[in-house]
Amino acid sequence: MMRDSYKRRVNLATRHDASTVTKYLMSSLTHFDAQGQAHMVDVAGKAHTQRVGVAGGRIEMLPATLAIIESGSAKKGDVLAIARIAGIMAAKKTSELIPLCHPLALTRVAIEFEVIPAANKPTAGLSCKATVETVGPTGVEMEALTAVQVALLTIYDMCKAVDRGMVITDVRLLEKHGGKSGSFVAAS
Repeated sequence: MMRDSYKRRVNLATRHDASTVTKYLMSSLTHFDAQGQAHMVDVAGKAHTQRVGVAGGRIEMLPATLAIIESGSAKKGDVLAIARIAGIMAAKKTSELIPLCHPLALTRVAIEFEVIPAANKPTAGLSCKATVETVGPTGVEMEALTAVQVALLTIYDMCKAVDRGMVITDVRLLEKHGGKSGSFVAAS
């Protein structure tokens, strides 16, 4: 189900010229002040609630590359174990990478991988899902997205010697829960 604010933006874009849409979108972007200057959002007055962000993505590769990962015979070590740790570390470092993100005390970061078999296709792959939680005044969507990206980049780094054609794709927010705006669940 599409959030109402997103529906309003889509409807506005279809009914108005570009300058009207741009003004509306700029006024609804929280990282800009009234003068259009970037700033870190003040979250001091927001309630501390349980916040959850879930992101996902995948990396496509040759079936032979996936076989190396599954067998544990990659020269650099256990690819998925190292990618899992990299994703957890990335979630914890998000505010150092994304300029206007708040540093957060994360209470949980979980990284899951699932094999995507070739099934009569030229490529196989792995999907990655990151679940990040905190109790605080702001959400953890960016932490979940960063965790997925870095976990998948780590897989690429560890396997690039045998497959430079791997493709990282479909990284997106899957779910968000907590806070004033409530829940968001992406369409399948």
